[in-house]
Amino acid sequence: MTACAIEGGSAGAAATADPEAEPEPEEPGEPGKSGKPAGADAENGEAGEEYGGTGEAGEAGRADEAEAPSPRPDARSGADDAPPPGCFTLTADGAYAARITAAPGPPGERAWYPERWTLDGPEPYAVPLPLDQPEEPDSEVAPLADGRVLIRRRVADRQMFSLLYPTGPGTGELLLGAVGCAEMSLLPPSPDGRCVYALAAGEDHTSLWRVAGGAFGPEEVARIPGRCSGGVWLDRAGRMLALDRREPGGGPVKAVAVDLGRQGEVTPLLQIAPGSNDRLLLADADSGLLLLRSDAPGHDRLGWGVLGSCLPVRFPECLRLPDVTVTPFAVQPGQMLMPESCAVALRIDGAPGSWVGVWRPAGRQLHQFAAPLGWVPGAGYWSRDGVLRLPYANGATPCGVALLDAPEDVEPSSVTGRTGGGEDGREPSAADTAPAVCKPVPLGQAPLHGAARPD
Repeated sequence: MTACAIEGGSAGAAATADPEAEPEPEEPGEPGKSGKPAGADAENGEAGEEYGGTGEAGEAGRADEAEAPSPRPDARSGADDAPPPGCFTLTADGAYAARITAAPGPPGERAWYPERWTLDGPEPYAVPLPLDQPEEPDSEVAPLADGRVLIRRRVADRQMFSLLYPTGPGTGELLLGAVGCAEMSLLPPSPDGRCVYALAAGEDHTSLWRVAGGAFGPEEVARIPGRCSGGVWLDRAGRMLALDRREPGGGPVKAVAVDLGRQGEVTPLLQIAPGSNDRLLLADADSGLLLLRSDAPGHDRLGWGVLGSCLPVRFPECLRLPDVTVTPFAVQPGQMLMPESCAVALRIDGAPGSWVGVWRPAGRQLHQFAAPLGWVPGAGYWSRDGVLRLPYANGATPCGVALLDAPEDVEPSSVTGRTGGGEDGREPSAADTAPAVCKPVPLGQAPLHGAARPD
């Protein structure tokens, strides 16, 4: 992929509100309620300053950058019994989710068990999948398209894999097998809905294992030189996988593409500058939009590009907020050949907690919203028509999905009444406009398009 960089911009403000509390279902398996988060958005203008070069090993320079203070929502996204971070996993189509959660009890004495969420019906509901023995909190789960849940357990120096599924009042378990290694991490479920892969990093190579969906249990499908991490799917067939790799002899981290249809053939994917660390965070198969993090501008910045394009990578200034970390977690699907129009959901982590950002490459504005109470930060998915669905659970709603319509981007000059840029040549910011307030909408009363299952 070819790359250089563009940057500039300003920051804005946001207000906060929580979804209305919903009554708790009578039974664990009954559908829960959900609300649409209320909140105000902050819109940030962006101007551009270009530097760098193109090609697999482009050049990058530094630009003078000034950070403006950015007021943030009073983000409350957790609950006392929230699962460990990173344990809520969605299928590629958003139909199912799974997590490791804890039964009520004193801290340190709670029993952990898997839980599957069904999200493609008129209302979401959760099904607990406990077995006779509690799970360890560091176990990992991944849902499949048929409703079963893969679980990875560490037993001594081995990794054990099983499929869990509801059976009457209990939980069924299908043992898949074990892999003899001390450390292993699951990758996001394959877009085909059948397979789950895992990484096992060694001293000079990384093994890629198919731990579900194979014919004979876990099997090693590729051995990649270097140490790999990450994991982003580049297509809908589950053949092209992007990994972040550090060469065996050391050096920077570069994203590479692994072709599972050709015995794990590895090709370069991101090469922004010779010495830069270039990691792929998210990709959309329909539009080719790539979200990445690179220190080519001089320090870590969030950027975007297009798969297979000769255009430069851009590092929007509106995504650069002081004292917070911004991480993309979902891209609007269905925008064929229109990467600039895709709505991108971002997790924003700061001292107050975690909240939600929405941004489009073409809009150059970051809209910020308070997350629903009990949201697992970074969990969510888009419908094709631009409705963001945020799963959450709290004391009032054990299984809910908050709906958020992607806001429209407004030209800063039309909002502020100014017709031109400032003296420094930058576009005026829209942050000084009055914040808009969204009214919570229960999921059962939401528009039909908001409840539709994304393909």
